[in-house]
Amino acid sequence: MDSDFKDRPAFETIRPRRQLAPIVFNSPHSGSDYPERFLRQSRLNNLAIRQSEDAYVDEIFARAPHLGVPLLRARFPRAYLDVNREPYELDPRMFREPLPDHFNTSSPRIAAGLGTIARIVSENRPIYRELLTLEDAAMRIEGIYKPYHLALQGLLSDTLARFGVAVLIDCHSMPRLSRGNDRSAPDVVLGDRYGAACAPAIVDLVENVFAGAGLKVARNRPYAGGHNTRTYGRPRYGAHAIQIEISRHLYMNESTLERHEGFAALCQLANRLVAALIDFDALALARTQEAAE
Repeated sequence: MDSDFKDRPAFETIRPRRQLAPIVFNSPHSGSDYPERFLRQSRLNNLAIRQSEDAYVDEIFARAPHLGVPLLRARFPRAYLDVNREPYELDPRMFREPLPDHFNTSSPRIAAGLGTIARIVSENRPIYRELLTLEDAAMRIEGIYKPYHLALQGLLSDTLARFGVAVLIDCHSMPRLSRGNDRSAPDVVLGDRYGAACAPAIVDLVENVFAGAGLKVARNRPYAGGHNTRTYGRPRYGAHAIQIEISRHLYMNESTLERHEGFAALCQLANRLVAALIDFDALALARTQEAAE
């Protein structure tokens, strides 16, 4: 089967002229390039199918390479392929053929309809008209998922080799958690796998930037970090990962997906976060780790 992205890139690596700090930004769910074949497979209209998208997150952090650190961003949509899952985390009910034994077919994410190839978008709306083939799954996983993670691993490995430490900032957005007059719900959720994926000093810095802008910040609840945070966050080896979830109501209309006046302010805040991370003494963090081992 020909790739749905045979005539255009499925993702993009944007590098700075010179990398100034051991930071790598990743936006795996902000892609909005919907292949025509995929849209024909779907029973959803062009707006409904976008409801799982972390819309505009790559634009919010777009200046990271200009400030001195790389950014990897998906162009394919999350509803088509989710690279923040295991590579073979698939729901057997979605396919015509039996899935191989080595596939993960029973995770909580699959039960929720949100495997590597999702069954639903938000509000439990099924995506597909018909069952998929294993050939289709292989095209997406072998042809896009694995190259995406090779690119991400390459950025992190190069960073670790150059600086002695590497910090992945995995960038996402979330539906508004507050309802009505509930002001206790967070605007931003930071996930570090309850301290297992990232040094506390880095998480503290990120929290301080958001809190300093008047936003309510929570840690690990309800989002502790997905596959990327779990896989690439290995502090004892100098590799750190933190997932950032930003409430969509801060910058867009969640129903129409139109950006509103908060978008520009959030972009400026993201630039301040990038600058703060670049100024952070990650090399001192690496030396501290070495001394503790």
